[in-house]
Amino acid sequence: MKLYKKYSILTALTLVLSLSACDESWVDTKPNGESTTAYFWDSEDDVIKGIAAIYVPMKNESTWGRDLFWVQNASDDLIVGRSKADGENIKNFIPSGNEGYLTGGWNDLYSMMNKANQAIAGVKAATNVSDAVRNRSLGEAYFIRAFSHFWLAYLWGHKTQGVPYDGVENAEFGNRIPPQLPSVTDNYAQIISDLQKAADLLPLFQTYAAADQGRAHKAAAWGYMVKVYAYWAQYDNTKWAAIPEIADKIKNEGGRALVTGQGSSKANYKAVFTTANNWSSEYLWSVTSGVQGGSEFPGVSLENKGWGVYNGWGYFQPTAELYDEYEATDPRREVTILKFGDKFTYFGVERSYFSTNSLSGFQINKYMEPYSYGTDQDPGTNTHINQNGDYPTTTLNLPLMRYAEILLFKAEALIQQGKNSEAAAPLNEVRARVGLAPIAAPTLADLKHERRVELGCEWTDRLADLKRWGDYDKINAPLHGRNYANKTDPASTFTITQVWPARTFTAAKLAWPISPNEIARSNGAYKQTPGW
Repeated sequence: MKLYKKYSILTALTLVLSLSACDESWVDTKPNGESTTAYFWDSEDDVIKGIAAIYVPMKNESTWGRDLFWVQNASDDLIVGRSKADGENIKNFIPSGNEGYLTGGWNDLYSMMNKANQAIAGVKAATNVSDAVRNRSLGEAYFIRAFSHFWLAYLWGHKTQGVPYDGVENAEFGNRIPPQLPSVTDNYAQIISDLQKAADLLPLFQTYAAADQGRAHKAAAWGYMVKVYAYWAQYDNTKWAAIPEIADKIKNEGGRALVTGQGSSKANYKAVFTTANNWSSEYLWSVTSGVQGGSEFPGVSLENKGWGVYNGWGYFQPTAELYDEYEATDPRREVTILKFGDKFTYFGVERSYFSTNSLSGFQINKYMEPYSYGTDQDPGTNTHINQNGDYPTTTLNLPLMRYAEILLFKAEALIQQGKNSEAAAPLNEVRARVGLAPIAAPTLADLKHERRVELGCEWTDRLADLKRWGDYDKINAPLHGRNYANKTDPASTFTITQVWPARTFTAAKLAWPISPNEIARSNGAYKQTPGW
């Protein structure tokens, strides 16, 4: 699918889209039947089914299953893991733009935006719909349009050249090639407008019944407003001023708070990444997942072949640089990263970690909770995992935004405005949860550290942080890991070795290249990303 009418992404509202299914509680976790936005929107049932369709791309491998993570893997926190040429090209900042790991996400994000555009038009025109359902549905559609637009903008948008965008409100929508906006800041302005509309229309998360959890909600819209303003601020530092007030609304009106009270500092943090806390107070936005659908990322980052029990894929391994960033007493390190000798429960059996797969000697640990159930003699007894290892989804939702990130954005906004002492409260709230000493007047360096260790190995994009901070030296530095003498012995000795060579990222390549094929099909309407 491509961007414009001839190639069938941002097309007229009558476009038929065959999609994977939603279950009776609407969220896309079961592949039964079909859901589509190509409805006549004649009833409330039509609206509910049509809105369910706009969430479907979230479970795709090309989006938040794996492929949108390849660009985040280009940071200093992770390496590719297994041999994968396209992933290595992205990691080394030498992609052509035609890599499937780039084009798949681009296409699905525009498809998602198109579904949202269709839904906005359809819900507005729908008959026999209650005000409550109409308002919530419109809010969901505006949110998803903004959410997909944001990922496109920050990945492919540049200060001197934005990404293509068209909205159903425009008279020529569906009959023209969507225009490439002059600057990514123009994209950000449109995204903020949509998020504000969404926030005005959506209910609070805590008002949802269990069957509706996973829908867009008011605090999620506010959360992405915070993130958009933070990314926009790299081009216009006046945007920092809007963030603290929105962050406070997320807490005070949205009812969001850190998970605490679990008995220990480590338990506080570990509890965030459990199925039981998919919908905790810390939740803002996730990929809703289950044993038959959702994000496959937990399996993607699991040991290749899963020690002979389950089909892990073995990608995205943490570096020694990330491991060493943690303070010695910070319990988040062990929750985030598995190293040789660490104890963990795997299919009902306590194991000591070792890896014949990991090139760095480490594995992401945050998403391992679903693999603790069942027995290794009969993996089928684990009801928290998809038994199809080729689509290794679990009952653990994949967090895309947590309240902890909002606190850190608030702290960063205050620091950027010279209000370092005021930044202490939100930053130290994050540190206190894990038992670390407060910092009286945190600096930007303190903020960078805290953001790295709190959000390590999550979908918050460390590379985007390094780009917006101008920390190119960290991007380009060679990366290291632990080379163990005996890769099947958890107690083996190791040496520190280079696992990824130095790279040559420059400010000229702040955004990723658009597929040359996409540009060719636009007949001159689109230009390549500056620097490529």
